This record gives sequence, C-alpha cells and structure tokens, in this order.
Amino acid sequence: MSEVEAIGDVPPAAMSAPTKPDHRSTNVIASIRNLVKTYRKPGTTVEVHAIRSVSIDFIEGESVAICGASGSGKSTMLNILGCLDRPTAGEYLLGGTDVSEFDDDGLSQIRGERIGFVFQSFNLIQQLTVLENLEVPLFYQGVSPQKRRECAEALIARVGLSDRADHRPMELSGGQQQRAAIARALINNPVIILADEPTGNLDTATGEMILKIFDELRAEGRTVIMVTHETDVAERCDRIITMRDGKIISDTRP
Repeated sequence: MSEVEAIGDVPPAAMSAPTKPDHRSTNVIASIRNLVKTYRKPGTTVEVHAIRSVSIDFIEGESVAICGASGSGKSTMLNILGCLDRPTAGEYLLGGTDVSEFDDDGLSQIRGERIGFVFQSFNLIQQLTVLENLEVPLFYQGVSPQKRRECAEALIARVGLSDRADHRPMELSGGQQQRAAIARALINNPVIILADEPTGNLDTATGEMILKIFDELRAEGRTVIMVTHETDVAERCDRIITMRDGKIISDTRP
C-alpha cells in the first residue's frame, strides 16, 4: 500500500481541517529573556555566537515556525527550548519556572513531563516494535506495564497505526515512521511539541498528512514549535519567527 493510500488509516479527527478557536489563549507557556548561546570550536579559541541576546514569549496553544538559513541559530533555539542544551547566559522560563540553571537530572525530568519531540530522522529504536518504542519513555517514568501498554495502544490507534503496532521501524514507510514518532512524542501528554523539520524526509502528500496531525494537536491547546525551511509549512502556522546570525529579525502572524 502506498503512503498516500495509507492516509485513509488516519482517524477522522486527525485528518479534519484545523479549527482555530474564536478566542486565542494569551497565557505565556515559555519565555526566554536575553538568551545567549556561545560555543567554542574544538581545539581553538574561536567562539561561535549561535544566539545573541534574544528575548521572546511563546503562547499556549499556538503553532510556531522557526525559519532561517543554516547557521542562523534556529536549531540551537529548539534545543534550548527542549532542555537538550543550556544557554550561556539569560533565562528560560517554562511554565513560570526558570529551567536555565537546572542540572542534567532536572532537565531530564522537565523533558519527560512537559515536552514532546519529533525529529526529521524519526529517532525510533530499530530493535523495538512501534508499540515498544512508545512504551520506553513511560518505562523510565516508572509507569506500570499494563498502563504503559494501554497508553501506547491508544496513541497508536490515534495516528492510524494499529495494524503496524508489532512492526519494527525498518518495516514501515517514512510517513508511518513519522506518525509513530508523533505518537511517541505524545506519550507523556506534553504541553509543548517541538519538531525539527518534521516533513523534511517526506513526500508532499505524506507531509500534508503529518501537518494535519499537528493542526489537531494545536487545536487541542498544545503549543507546537517547529523548525522548517519549507515556506508552505511555515505559512500554515499561527506565527513565523525568522532568525539570522543568532538574532530574531522578524516575528509575524500570517
């Protein structure tokens, strides 16, 4: 079955047109203040200024595209928002808590409780089935085997992969792997979904299917922040942030 034909497997809710609320939330869910990130090239004294004193707020329930050329700082921004990296200076407030000074254990806990990740390369564990891939995050949170299985099966059904639950990633198409990755990102019921080029490895029809799932998540009130270089993907978001040389040069709402 082709990936286009597989679109029919997605639950109707996931395929419906995005419904924008009449009254958008004004709650700030994440905020960065005077954020700076500087790297030193290995073996040299040369410093790379990835982010240069950036301040910005992200609102609950909005979809945001972060755009810019290679080296503009967008991926570094996503890593800091996802607590995968720490700023060199400045603050990162998540849910009103400054997490910029958290240690590795603290950042890991934040990631496990509040943030879901979707990567261009899927990052599924090849030795595990789709079902087992979804259960892994809950295993590390100490969730019981029965509860892990129930949650994983529910999310697999949501993205239309119930008939692929016992397959390994190499047995799935690219679109099916990305749907599995989205389901895994939702397993901890995160308030923020971070996506790095989520349609970059997909054909147009499959990419549209993935974006409709993101539309549904945003309509539910989740905040979706994605890095993308695709104009059509960015333009369907509520907000487009463009970066250059570590700075935000525009912040617009199409």
